Amino acid sequence: MVLQALGPAAHDGQAHAAWATRVHALCAALHWPAPEPVVQAHAQGATLAFAAPEDALLTATEINEWAWERSSPADGSWVPLQPANDDLQALTAQFSRRAADELSRPVQQLRAAARGRGLPVFEDDDSLSIGAGSGSRTWPRAALPLPMDVPWAALHDVPTVLISGSNGKTTCTRLLAAMAQAAGRQAGYSSTEGVWVGGLQASAGDYAGPAGARAVLRHAGVDFAVLETARGGILRRGLAVVRADVAVVTNISADHLGEYGIDNVQDIAAAKLALAHPVGTRGTLVLNGADAVLMQGAARVGAVKALFAAEHDHPALAAHRAHGGTTCGVANGQLLLHAGGTANDLGAVAGMPLTLGGAAAFNIDNIAACVLAGHATGLPLNAMRSMLQRFGSTALDNPGRLERWPWRGATVLLDYAHNPDGLAQLLSVARALKPQRLGLLLGQAGNRDDAAIAELARVAAGFQPERVVVKELPGMLRGRAVGELPALIESTLLAAGLSAHQVQHHADELEAAQALLAWAEAGDVLVLPIHTAAVRTALAQVLSRG
Repeated sequence: MVLQALGPAAHDGQAHAAWATRVHALCAALHWPAPEPVVQAHAQGATLAFAAPEDALLTATEINEWAWERSSPADGSWVPLQPANDDLQALTAQFSRRAADELSRPVQQLRAAARGRGLPVFEDDDSLSIGAGSGSRTWPRAALPLPMDVPWAALHDVPTVLISGSNGKTTCTRLLAAMAQAAGRQAGYSSTEGVWVGGLQASAGDYAGPAGARAVLRHAGVDFAVLETARGGILRRGLAVVRADVAVVTNISADHLGEYGIDNVQDIAAAKLALAHPVGTRGTLVLNGADAVLMQGAARVGAVKALFAAEHDHPALAAHRAHGGTTCGVANGQLLLHAGGTANDLGAVAGMPLTLGGAAAFNIDNIAACVLAGHATGLPLNAMRSMLQRFGSTALDNPGRLERWPWRGATVLLDYAHNPDGLAQLLSVARALKPQRLGLLLGQAGNRDDAAIAELARVAAGFQPERVVVKELPGMLRGRAVGELPALIESTLLAAGLSAHQVQHHADELEAAQALLAWAEAGDVLVLPIHTAAVRTALAQVLSRG
């Protein structure tokens, strides 16, 4: 049970200690297991967490509030939500009643029966499911069956892969699902782009959190699940699953700092590596062996690991193979999966459309990660090899991620590229195409701090674009004033050496992109990082008409 403490008291060590003492005392009085309270101090305040019975999480939330309210000095900045007393006997009686009201005997019975059979259980406010995908059944919480009435013989689990990282999540999710389809599996996946089953969209929107995972794992048409698992969902709502066969962490970069107690890249790595918990020691944790921050964080994780990197001979991969580990990387232009002491050739990376002839180095990493995940879930090498030869050849394979369009003699790269690392990778691809001139669309959502926004602009300026069109994102201000972010971006671009005539500003994302298209000439390369799906769809219609 987690509470985010803000304000002056959030940095008070005495208040933290008093909170932990109260949590211990009340949990003991309620005969709950040891709560093991934890305080994580960070720049914005502190995260206060303790373990609680899964049938009493709402009650535990109120206990957490009470313990903090009684432990932190009142400063007039908040209104108490819980009883303003420390009478342990009265509090025990009160919270015992609340826990009893929250407790559901039918849910308890079904959980126990399912777990005794090794079956997963998925719950939300309205329904409960047992089994996964094609082996699942879902009931309304108001009409749950007795264990004896559950069709146990029809229920089973399905292979499940979790994918996280700062960049590349959606591409990996789509590619791995396509590999599974090529192997004859009915793949379902959830991502920031929606929920898809068997190549058809079931729901549109951002489903890279627990709701998306449950939607896939409850779908009767799914027998292979790939779940994009974003940082925000992990920190706000946790994971939807307690078991997974494989977890992939693509990379770590300095993005979303200052949110939910995340102060640095080490914190980001720790959040992403939460995916190791459902994998445990029976599954496989696929990691970027070339990412030093990620590898340092993963050193404390006991899961079986498989490592990828652009280079087959990267020291981390070589050391891992020396100890019998599985790796994937490139040697002499060929993608090699090294497993069980054997090197398997997956083909020339330059011939894989997703790499744009080898120019998109970051997609080589994404491909290698998917090969390791596919291998760990038993997908045949031939199916993976075949899909790598065609995935990415059309924009429909990976919409919004390194889409390449011709435009009146110019080349347009349409992507998401939402942080400095992602933008640097995208602009490196653009420069590798040897443009006559480089044009860039630039903007950002308002939930990054000024330093992150300025860094995005400095990265852009470092690639010396001849034209930058700065866009406003009115639907993503997230507490910022209109015009605030474009002004910061423009001032940083000018300070980094761009001239005023090289920088334009438009208050609408689609208008900004169209202004860049109007500027383009034959031989130019335009880089369009697009944030909103509606704008991407509109641009695709424009670009398809040439």
